[in-house]
Amino acid sequence: MAEKKQRIEVEGRELVLSNLEKELYPAVHFTKAHVIDYYVRVAPWLLPHFRGRPVTLKRFPDGVDGQAFYEKDAPKYTPDWVHIAPVPRRGGGPEIRYVAIDDLATLVWCANLASLELHPFLHRAPEIERPTYIVFDLDPGEGADAVTCAEVALLLRERLAKKKLKCFPKMSGSKGIQVYIPLNTPTSYSKTRPFAKSLAEELERERPDLVVSEMAKRLRTGKVFVDWSQNSDFKTTVGAYSLRARNDRPYVSLPVTWTELELLARDKNSARLQFEPQGALERLGEKGDLFAEVLTLQQELR
Repeated sequence: MAEKKQRIEVEGRELVLSNLEKELYPAVHFTKAHVIDYYVRVAPWLLPHFRGRPVTLKRFPDGVDGQAFYEKDAPKYTPDWVHIAPVPRRGGGPEIRYVAIDDLATLVWCANLASLELHPFLHRAPEIERPTYIVFDLDPGEGADAVTCAEVALLLRERLAKKKLKCFPKMSGSKGIQVYIPLNTPTSYSKTRPFAKSLAEELERERPDLVVSEMAKRLRTGKVFVDWSQNSDFKTTVGAYSLRARNDRPYVSLPVTWTELELLARDKNSARLQFEPQGALERLGEKGDLFAEVLTLQQELR
């Protein structure tokens, strides 16, 4: 069957979109056209969190039921107007040419590649040794869930408050919760990584019934893995407002308030904080970017 294509112009850039009717989330008939439409509409809130950051694209050319792959190097057919962030390889050799999603045209181009999930680094290019924030990825083990993660997130907030650090939560769009500590001051991964590790270990000592700081899955049953290892110059974390492709519905990785997490921990109704694209966009229209302060708040590790 001939591939259906459509030419459009986005901010003066010509793009060729293909297979717009292809269902990338077949269970709910969510097509590539729906994916592109969502990313166009969410762009005013998404782009500020991505500008200047190298991004790993998680592509699903055959939809969420098919094979997926992570793409780091920009493909050879990348348009010359797409911004590229070169990053040295840890093992030597040619630099990795990451895409930087700095504008709407690039975002649409990535969506057309069936890049359902967008995973930026914690730093911006070219300052690849300087993270702008610390992130904790709270990952529930078997027998735990988003409610358990909310309990751990609240413990983490309490611990950080004692260190006079403000933090911001977002739903991962999958099973867990992520907590961000904005820095936006001179620092390095050699400082943020051990800080994150020691804090995760503190929580584990304080609540061994609830928290585990080691990656081994056999240790996670009924507990939450506080993944501090994300704070590395070679690791990426799913970005704010990115779609997720972990199940058959297009959930969004969306910032939430601490009050909402307190209600989640109390009422134990995780469905209230699962957001699909339309709900996410309506919420953004009402509440705005709950992660805006992550871009501007300046804090130092003590």
